[in-house]
Amino acid sequence: MTSSIARSKSEQFPIADIETIFRFRQPEPPLSSFVDSFWIYEGRSTGRRTERILPNGTLELVINLRQDELLFRDTERPGDLSRFSSAIISGAQGRGLVPDDPKEIFLIGVHFKPGGAFPFLGLPAGHLADTHADLENLWGRSATRLRDRICEAGSSDKQFDLLEEALVGRLRHDVEQHYAVSAALEMFRKHHAGLKVREAAKYIGLSERRFIQAFKTEVGLTPKLFSRILRFQRTRSVIQRQPSPDWAELAFDLGYFDQSHLIREFIEFSGLTPTGYLKRN
Repeated sequence: MTSSIARSKSEQFPIADIETIFRFRQPEPPLSSFVDSFWIYEGRSTGRRTERILPNGTLELVINLRQDELLFRDTERPGDLSRFSSAIISGAQGRGLVPDDPKEIFLIGVHFKPGGAFPFLGLPAGHLADTHADLENLWGRSATRLRDRICEAGSSDKQFDLLEEALVGRLRHDVEQHYAVSAALEMFRKHHAGLKVREAAKYIGLSERRFIQAFKTEVGLTPKLFSRILRFQRTRSVIQRQPSPDWAELAFDLGYFDQSHLIREFIEFSGLTPTGYLKRN
């Protein structure tokens, strides 16, 4: 059974027993308000086709401790590679992403809560949507020094300590997070059948345009896209527990127009139909 600390990570990876693959650490205050988990993944390539990392509306800090670069394949054109440095901030993804799979893998990272990366970036999170930024471009030479120190650390506990220390030092207390964003995130989590953006804006007391702007600045996605991704993740969770649902009833319960709408959105975010996803995983 997946623990609470691993649950958000399992939204990205359709892996059973994810805690046997990743090592996790629970963040302590003040980082616990912004960070969902710290993680380490070390292993060897299985030689199988690299799976798509599924979108879940969050940003990620990733440091490659084995190679001096990180490579990502285009989901539509797998032959097209994008090359980045060995330390990046991965923006919120609207269609998932496919990392290149080297023979030896050793990664450490930070899985932020929705909106949690914003105080560490120095720019609006929306600027990183569906892309990645070299950490050195955001943090300067301290990013390179951080990777070097983590590579030299003698244990995973020490590596986690160094990453936590770096984040505490980068936390900008002068960045004021908009009250509407935290309120909207809570509303989206509670409304399992989806929530219209105009309804959320009206309830919060902002114009629809101002609400969308504030939400995208901190979360990295528009509220509409974020809500659709949450609905996709709920759909995925339901069909994993109940592999043969009444599809029309499920679509209605989760706020889709109909069964075909559910299937189209599932394909958009996962690259597979719901039944194809179940067979594969």
